[in-house]
Amino acid sequence: MFDWEDLRYFSAFVAAGSLSAAAKALGVDHATVARRISSLEASLNLKLVDRRPRAYAVTEQGRRVAEFADQMTLSSFALEHFASSGQEQVEGEVVLSAPPALLGSMIARRLGELYQRYPQLRLKLVGSKSRASLARREADIAIGLTRPTEPTLVASLLGHLDYRLYASPSYLRTFEQPAYIGYDASQARSPQQRWLNEQAGHRPFALQSNDLRIQAQAAAGGVGIACLPAFMAQEYGLDPVRDDGDSMSIEIWLAVHEDVRDTPRIKAVTDFVNRHMRPLLRL
Repeated sequence: MFDWEDLRYFSAFVAAGSLSAAAKALGVDHATVARRISSLEASLNLKLVDRRPRAYAVTEQGRRVAEFADQMTLSSFALEHFASSGQEQVEGEVVLSAPPALLGSMIARRLGELYQRYPQLRLKLVGSKSRASLARREADIAIGLTRPTEPTLVASLLGHLDYRLYASPSYLRTFEQPAYIGYDASQARSPQQRWLNEQAGHRPFALQSNDLRIQAQAAAGGVGIACLPAFMAQEYGLDPVRDDGDSMSIEIWLAVHEDVRDTPRIKAVTDFVNRHMRPLLRL
């Protein structure tokens, strides 16, 4: 009989693609991951990886074992969902994933009210530009910029977030040729960046960052013009570049797994998010 922990480590290795990445995800050293893989191979009497000088390569048998591990992982998460759905008290941990700017400006600063009402609740906020997998329990609740398509998720449109061009008042008074602040290559295909490219006439950017708050801070420091949502422009004392109301908007979606949407702790957080985010968005 194999050790279930060995299988978990091997599954993490296959998902991460390397020993070092798996070790980082699991919070251990890479030697521990390698030892667990060897232990699983011995238990199953299968060759799961080819050991090469600089990397491990998954064998065909390894890929099949990884598929079984993936199915078992999803089943274990489904069991956890089923068990947690029977809870009656608002207590325990809830993992909420959302783009960092939304977590900071719309959610984190308002959490005091939630904790006062539910002192046994614990939140883990995960700032991520990509949607976390709810089926794999990477998060319990996800806020994203696109509607999720997984059949096991319940999704609702929170509203539309409008973006406009903003700059510091001093910059608007003194600039001669506009300079622009935008995303780096990692976000080059985002709707905001494509719209900004059109507004900037495809000029080179004075500054690029994958972090919207850094862009806002740079605009406040007089670097140039940034494409930002109104709530962030207000935080940093920025003014709209034009008065014509020209803007672009993106959808903000809330998603939760159907098995746990009525669990008290999950419902408490989704109700909180709806109550505080919807007024800040355009319906």
